[in-house]
Amino acid sequence: MSSNLSIEVMSEQYFDVLKEIGNIGAGNATTALAQLLQCKVDMKVPQVRLLEFSEVGALLGGEEQVMAGVYLAVEGDITGSIMFLVKEEIAMHLVKKLMGDFCGETMGEMEISALKEISNIITGAYLNALSGLTGLKILPSVPDLTIDMAGAILSVPAIEFGRLGDKLLLIQSQISDEIDIDGFFIMVPDMESYEKILTSLGLTV
Repeated sequence: MSSNLSIEVMSEQYFDVLKEIGNIGAGNATTALAQLLQCKVDMKVPQVRLLEFSEVGALLGGEEQVMAGVYLAVEGDITGSIMFLVKEEIAMHLVKKLMGDFCGETMGEMEISALKEISNIITGAYLNALSGLTGLKILPSVPDLTIDMAGAILSVPAIEFGRLGDKLLLIQSQISDEIDIDGFFIMVPDMESYEKILTSLGLTV
């Protein structure tokens, strides 16, 4: 592996790939959510950003913004982790759409289980897009769901990002039914996995 390999070095080549993953992943998620929630769901073109890690909290609405964050490890041909975040009120809206009259006013055990199911579909859509484009085998772990302030949730991947470089690549997807659903998808492959992804796509570092 190249000693100078970093997100900064690779971002130029990787950016278009991430946009394509974002488009396909968000499209898959939109279709799956429409089927799950049994309603029409629309999607705007995903935004892909290269950010300083310190800028992420502000993009999410501030570090004190309460979010629902789903974090899971990735294994198989590549290793690393992924995270999907939505604001708490958006998460509650999705759960109410799924559960209907069975949904409580706060996040109880049943509501959290429903949110995990929704999150599985969304993260699965992105991983399937990545796997389909690269031909790599990608296996997600059981997701860990946390509802907390954005700053606290982001402290988990911050450690991993610190090993990769000063910047990260983030996909922001806006999906709409009655309200706009802003979802933030962060991928954290290790550097060796980044190289595998690029190589599988015929790109060189």
